Amino acid sequence: MPPTPPDQLAVPQLHRAARIEDAVHGLVERRLRRTGWQPNIIAYAGYGAPGWARVLCRVLLGRPDTRRRGRLDKVRGWRSFATLPAKHARVTIEVNGVRHEVTADRSGFVDTVVEGDFTPGWGCVRLSVADAEPVEALVRILDPNVRFGILSDIDDTVMVTALPRPLLAAWNTFVLDEHARTAVPGMAVLYERLATAHPGAPVFYLSTGAWNVAPTLTRFLSRHLYPAGPLLLTDWGPTADSWFRSGREHKRATLARLAREFPEVRWLLIGDDGQHDQEIYREFAAAHPDNVAGVAIRRLSPTQSVLAGSLPAPAGRSSSGPVGQKWLSAPDGAGLWKLLREADLV
Repeated sequence: MPPTPPDQLAVPQLHRAARIEDAVHGLVERRLRRTGWQPNIIAYAGYGAPGWARVLCRVLLGRPDTRRRGRLDKVRGWRSFATLPAKHARVTIEVNGVRHEVTADRSGFVDTVVEGDFTPGWGCVRLSVADAEPVEALVRILDPNVRFGILSDIDDTVMVTALPRPLLAAWNTFVLDEHARTAVPGMAVLYERLATAHPGAPVFYLSTGAWNVAPTLTRFLSRHLYPAGPLLLTDWGPTADSWFRSGREHKRATLARLAREFPEVRWLLIGDDGQHDQEIYREFAAAHPDNVAGVAIRRLSPTQSVLAGSLPAPAGRSSSGPVGQKWLSAPDGAGLWKLLREADLV
């Protein structure tokens, strides 16, 4: 029997929520384009190795008079979510004069791997789309000789967001001025010391947060002197088969992907005990023991732990991790640094 022609293959049916979202976006987009709104590229930092790079960006519609360089001094969280994607926009990625054509998804996202002549360290690729100014996206290229990396959660690990308390978390995310956000004590110093102790080690920030807040998070990390590194976030909108994306699955899938892409790197996994970091890290350490150097958990206060639905964790080494894994717990960066030194991880 001959193969079924491509145009007769069954097309996966989108979830009802995704179809509704697409219909609303399509209606609004047509009206805004008639008033002069045009595509605008938001570039995110990617990563890779010599020969390839993962490029991340999003194409949004914006008013011509607001598509300018610079930023507002004060940014409320809700503004990051008041956006409209330019779905299925054609994006050109230029690497050292070589062009790659890709298509954004239904939410305006581009997440693709391109080949190119990349050298270890920070590099960049050029992104362009019709009727928009080209932008440059940073890419962190890992040296093939690197054997140690740092992968960190964000919420309540490097930045106080009080995610165990939903109403306060919503206030912090959508209303609070970004300059009012506070850093977790001692964590920036801890990361800087780790980066100094392991020259060339990459620092990745993994979170269930939405890509909408990536620019805000990048400014926060820079303002509080955290080492620069790619953000690995997700999209909060409906998916092709469900109402919302699973934050846990996003973290699991990202960790598994990093293990495939960098099989020789052993990661120090840093998180907190307020959400599901311990469970996810435990699963990853059990499945990929050769890719885990250790796990460092920032311990929340007793009140925060109870509100999060868990009991406060004891200080020092914990029995929560797989046998043979260095599993550490402390309330702040200074405490974790002391334990990491005692565990010979620095």
